[in-house]
Parts: sequence; C-alpha cells; structure tokens
Amino acid sequence: MAVKIDKKIKGYSVVSAEDRSKAAKADAVAREAADAAAQPGTNVIQMHEKIERPETLVGSTYKLKTPLFEHALYVTINDIVLNAGSEHEQRRPFEIFINSKNMDHFQWIVALTRIMSAVFRKGGDVTFLVDEMKAVFDPKGGYFKAGGVYMPSLVAELGSIVEDHLKAIGLLHDPEMSAEQRALIAEKRAAYAALDSKKNSDVGADLFAEPKVRDTPRSEDVEVTGDGASFPPSATMCHKCSTKAVVIMDGCATCLNCGYSKCG
Repeated sequence: MAVKIDKKIKGYSVVSAEDRSKAAKADAVAREAADAAAQPGTNVIQMHEKIERPETLVGSTYKLKTPLFEHALYVTINDIVLNAGSEHEQRRPFEIFINSKNMDHFQWIVALTRIMSAVFRKGGDVTFLVDEMKAVFDPKGGYFKAGGVYMPSLVAELGSIVEDHLKAIGLLHDPEMSAEQRALIAEKRAAYAALDSKKNSDVGADLFAEPKVRDTPRSEDVEVTGDGASFPPSATMCHKCSTKAVVIMDGCATCLNCGYSKCG
C-alpha cells in the first residue's frame, strides 16, 4: 500500500526483526495486564504502608498484671478491616498502644509500640513478631503468670498477648492436637487423680480419724489454673509447653498439660 509523504524527510531507520519481536512482546504483556485487570478479584486490597489510617478502627484491650511491678499494663491493639463486605474481607493489626500508671519502662515501651505499629502497617507476614518477642529473656529471671505458664520476660508476655490477638483475628492458628494425644493426656490426668486420691485417703485414715476427715481437698490436692485445668501446686515446669504441670508418676516425670514424658 502506497503512502504519500507530505512532509520533508529528516531521517529514517530500518526496523529489524529483533525490534519487531520486542514490540510484539510488549503488546502481549500489555494485553495480559489488561485481561488481569478485567478479571474479578484483582481489586483486592493488601496491607501496605501506603494505606492511610481510617478515622475509626476496631480493636481489643488486654490487661497485663505481672509480679514485676504494682500497676497493671493495658495493651490495646487496633485493627484495620480490608475489603470490607467482600469475600476477601480481612482483619489486620494496624497499631498497638501500651498504657500504665507505672512510668518506669515508659521509654522502651513507647519505642517498642512504635516499631511494632510500623511492622504492622508494612504488611506481609507479621506473625514472626510473636516468636521474636517470646524469645526475649530477662537476665534477672522470669516469672509464672496465672495458670502456671512460665514467662521469661515482660516482653515475652507482651508477645504472648500479640499471639492471642492474632489468633483471635485469624492470622494464627493453634496446631491441632490429635485425638490420640488428647486421649493420652486425659488418661494421665485420670491416673494421677486416682493415685493422688488413694494417697490422700490412706493419709487421712492414718492421721485423721473420724470425724476429722475433711470433705474439701487439701492445698496440695488440686489447683485450678487459668484455662480451667487442674494441676498440683507442687508440679514443676514442663520445658516443652512452659506450664507447671510436671508430676512424678510411677517414678517418671510426666506433664499433665501436653503429655510429655521423659520415659517416652
């Protein structure tokens, strides 16, 4: 097809086969991008640092009472809801605040919450914060919180709170315990309860003649922990689940919380 040129030719170049190939590839990439944009689900908003903070956020506040100081800490984690009302709706942590009457740790708590909030807003997998915080150990020694669970430091307990919150919004999930393992733990608890009951009845028969035998258990018999399970106060800590639930059964150290036993 002849083309009439009305303007003066100032220069020219020959299009090679390689140039044609590059142009064809660019056109193909542009078409693929247009097709992907037209498909449903491509408008899903993912968490990233460019997302602006809405006027209102949903969140939860957790009370943290430790033996380290008198006043409690109140940990507030606010979440942002992405893709609200769609099948891709997701709740992600957006910011964290810690408040207390105790100002001894004010500087590092403010620094920690700002860094954690920045990590939340960055997007991606933020669950790594839990493992990092729970691995912090206090050189002065840790403490046991309610329920007999050992906390190596205050930062570790803050990490435990973040873990509970991430589980509540669906970013973390507890590993499912098999039915066999649940049955084993129930069997060990029942066996220890029967053994302890037998010991108490024998001691009661020898030391407490009628009518001095009490219907209520002694302080050593049972202790209700935070999650409702019952472990003896003299139980020691299990290095596997960090719970004071290890007792001696048949000459072997056995955990009544997770079923761990040194004897296999």
